[in-house]
This record gives sequence, C-alpha cells and structure tokens, in this order.
Amino acid sequence: MKEEIIEKINEKANYCLNCKIKPCSKKGCPLENDIPTFIKAVKEENYEEAFNILLETTILQPICGRICPHKSQCEGSCVRGIKGESVQIGELEAFVGDMAIKNNYKINVKDLNGKKVAVVGGGPCGLTASYFLRKEGYDVTIYEKYSYLGGLLVHGIPEFRLEKDLVNNWINKILSLGINVEYNKELGNNCTLEDLEEKYDAVLLAFGANISSKMNIPGEDLKGVYGGNELLEFNLHPDYKGKKVAVIGGGNVAMDTARTINKMGAEKTYVIYRRAEEQMPAERKEIEDAKKEGVEFLFQNNIVKIIPNDNNEVNKIECIKTELIQRPGETRKSPVNIEGSNYIMDMDYVVMAIGSCPEKKVIDTINISTGKGGYIECDENYKTSREKVFVAGDLSGEKSTVAYSARSGGNAAKEIDKMLSI
Repeated sequence: MKEEIIEKINEKANYCLNCKIKPCSKKGCPLENDIPTFIKAVKEENYEEAFNILLETTILQPICGRICPHKSQCEGSCVRGIKGESVQIGELEAFVGDMAIKNNYKINVKDLNGKKVAVVGGGPCGLTASYFLRKEGYDVTIYEKYSYLGGLLVHGIPEFRLEKDLVNNWINKILSLGINVEYNKELGNNCTLEDLEEKYDAVLLAFGANISSKMNIPGEDLKGVYGGNELLEFNLHPDYKGKKVAVIGGGNVAMDTARTINKMGAEKTYVIYRRAEEQMPAERKEIEDAKKEGVEFLFQNNIVKIIPNDNNEVNKIECIKTELIQRPGETRKSPVNIEGSNYIMDMDYVVMAIGSCPEKKVIDTINISTGKGGYIECDENYKTSREKVFVAGDLSGEKSTVAYSARSGGNAAKEIDKMLSI
C-alpha cells in the first residue's frame, strides 16, 4: 500500500513542468509558496527537503493542502491547466505535511534573543505569526480565549472536510518549537491589552472577525434566523429533521453550513446566492460536493424579507430574482433585483453566511482606531494606532480564508521582527 501511494504521488509530481515563471506561486498562491521547487524535491523523493522549502512561506502544509480553494488559486494558475488538467498541487502539499508528521521532520529555529511577543488568537493567522516569530528567536506566547488552539480550523471547518486529529497533531508540532500558550484568556474579559503591552515588547492581535454580517432586511431578528459563523463555532444547532433551511451566501462558510445542516437531517437545504454560479467564491469542489449531497442551489436569487408565524418564528421567506449588469469601472457584473419577480417560499430556518465582522464588544475594550465595518486600522506595516500593537488577518479586513489569514500573520511577524531588530 505504501509503495502504491508513493507511486501515485510520484506520478502527480512528475506531471509538473517546473515552470521558471511560476504562475502557480506568484499569481495563484496567497502565500507565494515556491511550488515548482517543492514539487521537484517530491519528484526526487526528498520529502524533507520539500517540507523545508515550504517552511520558508508556510507552517500549515497538511492543512492548506486539504482545504485551500486550489482550483481558484494555485491550480487555477497552473500552466498545465490551459490545455488539460492542472497539477494536483494541494494533494502534493498535503502529502509533504503528512510525511512531516509521520517522520517527525525537524523545524529549525534560532536561540531565544531575549525579546518577547504576545499573539492574541490561536487560529491560522496567530499560529503562522507565532511560528515565524519563534523561528527568528522571539519568546512567543499565544493568548487564546478557548481551551484549545486552531480557531476556525477546529470550530469553523467541519470534520468531514478537515479531521480534527490532524489539526491537533500539527498544532502540537508547532508548539513543540517552544511556543507558550495561555488558554482561556479573552481580551477585554480576563486579559487586557494594557497588561500585554507592559509585559511584552510587541503584541499582535490575530483573533479574527467571526461575527456573522447581517443583510438588514425585515425579519432578520426573528427566532430561527442564525449566523453561519456562530453555528459552526458553537455547534448550537436546532433540530433540522423534517425542516426546510435557507442558507444565504456563496462562500465556504455557506457551503460548510449548508452541508452540515443537510447531513443533520434537514428535509431540504437551499443555498440562495444573488450572483451567478461561476461568481461563487467557494471552492468548486465544495459546491459540487454539496450538490451531490442534495443541497439545492438558487443562483441569481436574493432574499428580501423573512416572514414570521404567529409565534414570531421563521415561517416563509420572500425572494426576488436578479439579473447581472456590467457597471462602468467594475471588473465583474453586479446583481440587480428584477422588479416584479418576487416569490414566496415556505421555510423553517434561515442562516446568514454573507460575510463576517469583528466582535464590537471586544474591540470597544481596547481603545484602538477602527475603520469601516469595525475592522482595526493599520498601516502598510500592520502597525495599529497603539505603538507596540500590530494586527493581522481578517480582524484588519484581510480576506477571510485560511491562506490569506496565514499570509497576513506571516507578514505581520516580519514587520514585528523589523521593529524589534532596530
């Protein structure tokens, strides 16, 4: 079996042309992983070397290899994909990460340099930042509000997409570098930014923005209306058996929520998306898997009202069809409601998965400059209005995917290093 796996991996690796222009890396990968070079090492069956190449830009190899939207990122920019199938980059990256766990590949870090950094939040952004800071010799402590690390890797992505044992094993490998953790520490509750500023040479805020955004439509506050992020994070689902559920949105949170609800026995699960299918930001594989599992998609439809029953619970929804028009200066067509196309659907629950924003009650406790949507403002060096405080990930308005959050965390770590190295 082992020989069969290696043979298949070698076949997938040998399919790569090792392009010198590297569009998969420079155009497709948010982390700018050196994809052709790590795949070349895989071809040579030097898996530890492949791992070390990836370590220059990422610490989430077995995770990103599984859950990143490869078809719209690295594999979508693959030269081989122009006339045929793209190189299966995600599978190769996941394989290298798995080999690192299995064979306990060593990760080299510098000796402690006497300077300390606090990272608030242990999700993909905070974990990545912690790794790059520890790599440069900083004494790093992660402050995490839960009793576990991983953030959305644990409570935002369902088990059927990402096994939690794998996440935990990888987090333990990262922590083994000498990274400290203070669990059950929540900023603004039992931990203050002032205390961290006094104790550490720098502080990085990386606790994410996981409050579901609202559409501000009538009926949105009815019983039976949920946020997709909160359902996934807290796992406080109602009983869906025999019920009809509408999930509003087109990203990975919408897909994860819809598939979870469908697997929990809903009579019918709908995904309502106001744009065309090809405009959905969710990974193509997740869309196709949702369809196979029986989720029904209503493209170019927009929910405009949630209608209650006598108990002030969700009873029906009103939707309207949309058309796509090209506005001057816009790179893609925008959805516009078609007047008179309204229709009513019976519905028991509605889940909003149209985006997220920071938790206002936490932001309000730390006396820091914020911008539109409540995101923490920072300059091009990830520095906030507070001298020793940096911010990264979707808390600063970065795209809320694992790869983009990780990139932001890594970049912020480099800026912290620059400041503390002066």
